Amino acid sequence: MTLPQATSRIERTLGDWARCRLPLPLAEFAMFVLKQGWACLFGGLMLAAILASKAVWHPDWPLARYDALFLFALLAQAAFLRFRLETWDEARVILLFHLTGTAMEWFKVHAGSWSYPEAAFFKLMGVPLFSGFMYAAVGSYMARVIRLFDMRFTPYPPFAASVLLAGAIYANFFTHHFLPDLRVVLFAATIALYGRTRVWFRISGPHIWMPLPLAAALSSLALWVAENIGTATGTWLYSGQIAGQAVSFSKLGAWYLLLYVSFVTVTLVSRAALGGPAPAPAPASRPAGSPKQSAL
Repeated sequence: MTLPQATSRIERTLGDWARCRLPLPLAEFAMFVLKQGWACLFGGLMLAAILASKAVWHPDWPLARYDALFLFALLAQAAFLRFRLETWDEARVILLFHLTGTAMEWFKVHAGSWSYPEAAFFKLMGVPLFSGFMYAAVGSYMARVIRLFDMRFTPYPPFAASVLLAGAIYANFFTHHFLPDLRVVLFAATIALYGRTRVWFRISGPHIWMPLPLAAALSSLALWVAENIGTATGTWLYSGQIAGQAVSFSKLGAWYLLLYVSFVTVTLVSRAALGGPAPAPAPASRPAGSPKQSAL
């Protein structure tokens, strides 16, 4: 039995257990949380490594903390492929996340937006190489959550338009340092392009949906929390940020926009989830004793 088959069996067992012991809404919520946790496994492992290394690391150890995080990320990625938690197609897209994320890190650190204060051997132009894996963790989550929740995105805008918007968002992260910041225009563009798009997902029963911009906003909040873990441990610090100070809420907007870049990147290997007819929604509940409508 492969690991995906084993985890699928565990998921079904947990679902059966929850449905037998909890009211249906609570059982569905429990399964939603479990699936989300499984989808963000790579990111969760990276955050756990950041917290654990901060708690135990000594600066006089021969291996720098950043280097240990880099080696841990390499081993985790290798394990995901070895145990088929990710496909090779997904891994290639996640590598693209790593490269585009590292390019942004080099530019932003050089521009003074944030910094990595600790020394490391695997550190290039002020950026430790483990940082690219933090972007890869977002790609890993997106690829896995689409599979785990059997997601569909419909109605979906023209794919070329989504790629152009993603490119404009990515470019603005660089150009706003010396040209007018188009962030407000890009916010409006995401609503104009994706405002009608529904994210259909299935927990254990029929598909349900939420607007794609709302899903992006909720995901950006989760990433803001993760960023606070990174800065609270001193792993990276934003310009002007005081130790112990929370990350500015303005970063929610940055992550909201960056999630569209991430989403379009993942759709390069998940095109089957885009467009097409909407899945059948959950049937509306009927009052007790009301007759069923006959099929026509």
